[in-house]
Amino acid sequence: MKLSFQEEINRRRTFGIVSHPDAGKTTLTEKLLLFGGAIQEAGAVKSNKIKKGATSDFMEIERQRGISVATSVLAFEYQNNKINILDTPGHKDFAEDTFRTLTAVDSVIVVIDVAKGVEEQTEKLVSVCRMRKIPMIVFINKMDREGKDAFDLLDEVEQKLGLKVCPLSFPIGMGYDFKGIYNIWEKNVNLFTGETTKDIFETEQIDDLSSQKLDDLIGQDSADTLREEVELVQGIYPEFDIDAYKSGDLQPVFFGSALNNFGVRELLDCFVKIAPTPRTKESDIRIVDPLEKKFTGFVFKIHANMDPKHRDRLAFIKIVSGTFERNTPYLHTRLGKKLKFSSPNAFFADKKEIVDISYPGDIVGLHDTGNFKIGDTLTEGEQLNYKGIPSFSPEHFRYINNADPLKTKQLHKGIDQLMDEGVAQLFTLDLNGRKVIGTVGALQYEVIQYRLEHEYGAKCSYENINIHKACWIEAEDEKSDEFKEFSRVKSKFLAKDKRGQLVFLADSPFSLQMTQDKFSSIKFHFTSEF
Repeated sequence: MKLSFQEEINRRRTFGIVSHPDAGKTTLTEKLLLFGGAIQEAGAVKSNKIKKGATSDFMEIERQRGISVATSVLAFEYQNNKINILDTPGHKDFAEDTFRTLTAVDSVIVVIDVAKGVEEQTEKLVSVCRMRKIPMIVFINKMDREGKDAFDLLDEVEQKLGLKVCPLSFPIGMGYDFKGIYNIWEKNVNLFTGETTKDIFETEQIDDLSSQKLDDLIGQDSADTLREEVELVQGIYPEFDIDAYKSGDLQPVFFGSALNNFGVRELLDCFVKIAPTPRTKESDIRIVDPLEKKFTGFVFKIHANMDPKHRDRLAFIKIVSGTFERNTPYLHTRLGKKLKFSSPNAFFADKKEIVDISYPGDIVGLHDTGNFKIGDTLTEGEQLNYKGIPSFSPEHFRYINNADPLKTKQLHKGIDQLMDEGVAQLFTLDLNGRKVIGTVGALQYEVIQYRLEHEYGAKCSYENINIHKACWIEAEDEKSDEFKEFSRVKSKFLAKDKRGQLVFLADSPFSLQMTQDKFSSIKFHFTSEF
């Protein structure tokens, strides 16, 4: 039975999973795939280095470090819904990749570790979701370990993240006393046996918490405590309201243990019922609705060398409206030329398959020979561009030097491609043409060095340079005396970014302030999108 265009859109759910490193994000992703029947067994991600390696971490350096460096895209079917997960890096050095990924999701699951509570990286990412009004569900993970009291955690989520929570499940005990979870959403009790099997533990329907059945299941003391706590929950927290959730004003909370596969199915079942289908998106000229018949989409990520044997780059496109069809020419609005793609890929971690047709909400990988940059838009001919994928001002700067003069060409090609991927930013000094690499986190330098050597056969070394901040320069009149004076006085601090935009590399907060005061007609921007 062929579904209509609207039915295809309505069964799509595209979401990102965000958290602080080690809160259990990759494990949760894997368990969701397990329920979708997409994988048969879960790989132990961190135990004894790599048993099988999580399916979503496929870059060599990620395997060695046990952290996710690049966002992976995973798709699976569940209860006749097509679910697209974007697993994002939790490590703060890769925050920029995560910020960009958040432009491509329709909702988010925030994972919080029961022992550590809300951590700094989670705060940053959630503030971006709040700014963009992205619907969020909170999953409090690792309930089988000793941690903070459930009410304290809920308070912390409200205060630190500025969320309005609504628990849809509640733990029965915690850590050593963890007996299971009462599912407020479905009114049943899941008992925890502590064995990790694919078959989930017994679930008992309990419509009325005052029934004797609860005492028989978990013992009288635990039953009394649970009754008090659920009564408190219903007294303190607002009732679940799907419209408030979808508009980003209310956040449902689930408790569980991803490693033990516990509480994950409840999360997924509720998610497919309430999570938003593909949403409208703002472009530079109008708001685009997913139901429009004409295709539009944008590149939110570029990944070089997904397969080290073939020098291929994949541009990840989020489809916003219409259908994307194989071998059909589409307009690349920045280049103003039509391109067609003979083998668009859909993903399942590092497995790819060619797809003939994709719908709004889907993520498609296009083989790229260097046409794409992050933020590029494809349409059926309309001249529009999607906004909101900025480059941030980096926090770390180093000169990059060629450590093997025989491999100059490979080095240039490697740097060029890695910068297009958005791993870091490249600035070329006006004065002497030296190359400076700016990154959001120091770990990026290792990743660049490693990938240049292993993927391009080039070696590089770094040298420190004293830069405090990079600012993109906007001048009303480049012929004005003030601009000429600025260019002369600051010539050794000026550089061009990869797109040829002028950048001022300030060496201290003081000199940045002085320069801004002295040259008041010139604007200094901290993101490249202005």
